[in-house]
Amino acid sequence: MKRYQLCAIGNALVDMEFKVKDSFLEACEIDKGVMTLVEEQRQDELVAALEGHPGKWACGGSAANTVIAAAQFGAACFYSCKLAADETGDFYLRDMHAAGVTSNADNGRGAGKTGKCLVMVTPDAERTMNTYLGISEGFSVTELDPQVIAASEYLYIEGYLVTSPTGRAAAIEAKRLAEAAGVKTALTFSDPAMVQFFKEGLAEMVGSGVDMLFCNEAEALSWTGCADLDSAVVALQPIAKCFAITRGAKGALLFDGASIHHVEPHEITAVDSNGAGDMFAGAFLFSLSRGDSFPDAGRLASLSSAKVVQSFGPRLLKEAHAEILTEVFTAQPAMIDTL
Repeated sequence: MKRYQLCAIGNALVDMEFKVKDSFLEACEIDKGVMTLVEEQRQDELVAALEGHPGKWACGGSAANTVIAAAQFGAACFYSCKLAADETGDFYLRDMHAAGVTSNADNGRGAGKTGKCLVMVTPDAERTMNTYLGISEGFSVTELDPQVIAASEYLYIEGYLVTSPTGRAAAIEAKRLAEAAGVKTALTFSDPAMVQFFKEGLAEMVGSGVDMLFCNEAEALSWTGCADLDSAVVALQPIAKCFAITRGAKGALLFDGASIHHVEPHEITAVDSNGAGDMFAGAFLFSLSRGDSFPDAGRLASLSSAKVVQSFGPRLLKEAHAEILTEVFTAQPAMIDTL
C-alpha cells in the first residue's frame, strides 16, 4: 500500500467567502459564475466594498479543497503548493493541518504574500471568484516532491495552474514523474474560463492523456466543441482513460473505461455551489483509492457534493464525512444507471 492515497498540486489560496446580491456584482462590474484573476489592489477594493456582508475564511484553492475532502474521509494526503511567510500563510497552514493534510510548506515558506480568492455567492447559490494569486503565481517544479509523488496512488492536478507559466510547467513535470513511477494521474479542468481562454495550455498539461479527468458539462462541451453530451463523451475518451462529468441538478456521468454510469441527482436546496466540484473529486478519488467500484465512488461523490452545497462554505464539518460514508455504504445502490 502506498504512503499517500492522494498527492495534489495547485494554487494555495485563502478563500474569503461572502454572500452578495446580483446587484453587487453588477455595480462592481464583476463577471458572474467564473473565476477572474485580479490584482491585489482590485481585490482589496472589493473586500472593502463587502464590509458588513456575511463572510468566512478557509484555506482553499480548488485542489486544496479536493485533497482536504479526501483526507476528511480518511485518506492519507499531501498537498504541494507555494505559501508566503506571512499571517495569511500562517492561517492557511494551521487550517490545512487541522484538516489532516501534510504539505511541502511544512518545510519552509517564501517571501511575499499568500494568495487569496474572493468568493462571492449570490442567492441562486452561484459562486463568482476574483483571485489574487500572490506568491502562488510562482508555483513551480521547485515545490514538487518526486518522492512523495512516487509514494502516492494518485497525482491530482488543478487546471487553474495553466494560468501561470511556471505552474503549467510544474503540472507537466509532476505528471511525467507520476507516470514514470506508475502513479495514476488525475486532472480537473477547474473552470469554464480555463477551457475557453487557456485550452492550448491545458492540452500541454493533459499531454498524451490522463487516467482520470474531472470536468463539468459546460467544460466538456467547450473542450470538445460538441453540441451534445453524448458526442462529448466519445470525444473525451482519447485524452482520458476514465472521467467524471458533473451536471449540477442533473447529477453526473461517469466513464470507467468501458461503461457509462449515470448518477441521479439528490433533491436539495442549494445555498452555495462553491466547492461542489472539488468535493466530488475528493470523495470520488478517496473511494477509488480504497478499491470501490465506479458506481460506488459516484454515489459517495454525488451525496458529498449535494451535502456541501446545502451550507455556506466550500467544505463540510469533519464528522459529516463519516456520516456520509455510513449513509452511502449501508443504503441500497439505487442512484446509479449503468449502460
